[in-house]
Amino acid sequence: MKRLPAAVLASLATAALVALPASGGHGQSGDGRTVIEADVMAPVDGPYVGAANPIRGVNGGGLPWQIDDAKVELTSTGRIEVEVDGLVLLEAAPVPPDRQGVNPAANFVAVVSCQTTVDGVAAVVNVATDPFPASSAGDSKIEDQLDVPEPCIAPIVFVGPNPATWFAATGVE
Repeated sequence: MKRLPAAVLASLATAALVALPASGGHGQSGDGRTVIEADVMAPVDGPYVGAANPIRGVNGGGLPWQIDDAKVELTSTGRIEVEVDGLVLLEAAPVPPDRQGVNPAANFVAVVSCQTTVDGVAAVVNVATDPFPASSAGDSKIEDQLDVPEPCIAPIVFVGPNPATWFAATGVE
């Protein structure tokens, strides 16, 4: 492969930048590309249980949880698909024995949390799906269209019983 001189490469890079379409400061949003694709979520546990250490304004569930499997996909148009299997209360103390390994919530929602700007000031905006049925075994499939803010920087996807509480979040446990 023949190498191009640095001056030629710099000229090509400048031409490419000039040729990019103006986007109003919002990058390539709205084109349907995948923003998050995850095959793992971290269940609420340790210091994140309860309201003491919320993440982006979303409190952890009141007891520790566990999860068997998860799939998350969020596109730049706000299309979200989340499938969780085995999202249940932890099968150990401090969960009471009669509640271990069970999901007590009839429905789950997905919450997309974005760092964004509101009137030129950094802000967190959380957007939630409608509720979707969840089994007592902790299985649920969520598919919805959200109005995600622009920009949506460093998005996190939470799954919980409502927009204010999470049982699992994108991340590694």
